[in-house]
Amino acid sequence: MMTLRQFSSAPKSIPTATSWYLADLGEAKGKQELFTRQSPQKLKSLREHAIIESAVSSNRIEGVEIDAKRVRTVIFGKPALRDRSEEEVAGYRDALKLIHELGPRLAVSEETVLRLHQLSRGEVWDAGQYKAKDVDIIETYTDGRSRVRFQTVPAKRTPAAMAELVSLWNSTLVERPVHPLLALAAFNLDFLCIHPFRDGNGRASRLLLLLQCYHLGFDAGRYISLERLIEQNKERYYETLELSSRGWHEGKHDPWPYVNYLLYVLKIAYTEFERRVGQIAEPKGAKTELVLSAIDRLSDPFSVADLQRECPGVGLDMIRKILKRQRAAGRVECTGLGRGAVWRKTPK
Repeated sequence: MMTLRQFSSAPKSIPTATSWYLADLGEAKGKQELFTRQSPQKLKSLREHAIIESAVSSNRIEGVEIDAKRVRTVIFGKPALRDRSEEEVAGYRDALKLIHELGPRLAVSEETVLRLHQLSRGEVWDAGQYKAKDVDIIETYTDGRSRVRFQTVPAKRTPAAMAELVSLWNSTLVERPVHPLLALAAFNLDFLCIHPFRDGNGRASRLLLLLQCYHLGFDAGRYISLERLIEQNKERYYETLELSSRGWHEGKHDPWPYVNYLLYVLKIAYTEFERRVGQIAEPKGAKTELVLSAIDRLSDPFSVADLQRECPGVGLDMIRKILKRQRAAGRVECTGLGRGAVWRKTPK
């Protein structure tokens, strides 16, 4: 709540880069309705794929992964779940479903925060409960050393901190001392610094980010996975979070690195959304377009496994067929055989 406290009295100045992001996002929001009227079948496919990517990426950021062959079954089927990882991915899917279905009708409240955490954590014993013991954020190095990266709000003060955070969010939207997107980013930073749960705070923060975007009328997250974009920029996520959390307890922190990071993620989401929907060139199958978009994003060299990670809802056979067609068209080339094969994009 320390960032929203700062913003509630209106910052004396806003960095130039932040102003640019806000202007770009305002323009993107203005075009949003135009794009969402186009190609209903394509939009349906994008919605389904965004759910898959979000559930997979948000959990993968926290080290939770499931077999790529099981992804569509776990998310869209009703299978007997095999392990704890599948429970968490399926739980995150349920939380996404709640947000997508209710949108701004789902209030940003403590009750909602607890509900989203409960869903995303599956059957864990303390799902939907604030932490009972103090939990600091520890960074462990490859050589076994570790350090306390951030001391979170103590457990006994967490309920009061969360009540204030939600109250400040709602009052900031009414009084508007800052742009609502700045309030959104401030809430997200404060939530992560409070760290209200024993585990699953990152996933809960990303669910709340999506929900709050809906409240502000920024709907790109319905079609483009914000979680996947955060995963693709994970190093910057952790870097800016650490920079902006220094001095947070005293209210002397610099929120702008993390604020700009989240605005950047939203801008990239709209850029990708417009590219996929706004520019309808030769018709392609929706899944083919998703794979081709992933090829464009990946750096050389890349593997079939990399494409599977980027396109969890697309089957291996289809990915191979698309690569084969792209190679025949001279757009990519392959070196190596079998699992050791790598692909490169040919110069245009």
